[in-house]
Amino acid sequence: MEYRRLGKSGLQVSALSFGSWVTFANQIGDNIAEECMKVAYDNGVNFFDNAEAYASGKSEIVMGNILKKMNWDRSSYVLSSKVFWGGKLPNQIGLSRKHVMEACHNALKRLQVDYLDLYYCHRPDKNTPIEETVRAMDTLIQQGKVLYWGTSEWSAQEIMEAYGIARQYNLTPPTMEQPQYNMFHRERFENEYARLYSEIGLGTTIWSPLASGLLTGKYNDGMPKDTRLQLEKMEWLKESTLGEDGKIKIEKTKKLSLLAEDLGTNLPRLALAWCLKNKNVSTVITGASKVEQLKDNLLAMEVVEKITEEVMIKIEAILNNKPKPPVY
Repeated sequence: MEYRRLGKSGLQVSALSFGSWVTFANQIGDNIAEECMKVAYDNGVNFFDNAEAYASGKSEIVMGNILKKMNWDRSSYVLSSKVFWGGKLPNQIGLSRKHVMEACHNALKRLQVDYLDLYYCHRPDKNTPIEETVRAMDTLIQQGKVLYWGTSEWSAQEIMEAYGIARQYNLTPPTMEQPQYNMFHRERFENEYARLYSEIGLGTTIWSPLASGLLTGKYNDGMPKDTRLQLEKMEWLKESTLGEDGKIKIEKTKKLSLLAEDLGTNLPRLALAWCLKNKNVSTVITGASKVEQLKDNLLAMEVVEKITEEVMIKIEAILNNKPKPPVY
């Protein structure tokens, strides 16, 4: 396993990490979740990602029970949660000081730990001043309940506003962003955020590196039954993954599969390695509904060196979606 600094911070995270979105307390049983976490940890994964919204908090309960049972040294792993969707009542949603503080306390109870290494604002909140959120996060850090805080799917402008407020009032600035990034979803990561990597040392913990399974090739011959896109309340994900240009994407995955075979690997590993090849990626969050799937994903570390300049040119020719360089 390779370890990378989270942006300009001193924290080191495994290049491949493991998240519980969709799977824990939803798609897989607790015994499979436990086995996956153990396999990940034994193979050098030290970052485990979660959120209050995942299975309405049940995902954190499952992960917390596993962590307690495994009794790993707390200094040996990095644990995260995210705040935004905590319930249906007014103060259970968003990034107000009240919800940020209460959500953190609830996450600590569910995960059965004394502190969170990483705490994310799961989405921007148009109804709460960014300064209020920044101050709440700083309070949690001063209390020792959170070590680093960041954002997820915030615009570059919103991140810079939060950063500027933190610097102005001598508060703790955001350290990392958790954006979606994969072969089919590139614009924000490669273009909009481009200046943030060098200007503020933004770290990134990317999600959906396999485009919700599209980059595994499982949809090349139709819709399989055992997939997250078939789960209840996942219609939005199915539409965003296989929407209007779904057929075009599938044709590209077929070509990418052939390229992967030429390299002596498979499409999922190639797609993960492609993400890892980007120097601005701190860690790639993987998920798995089967232990075998996780073990295969972990082999992506061996594929990174196979993505030479020549191979990258072939990949770009297939994708044909490289964002234009940002104009400052």
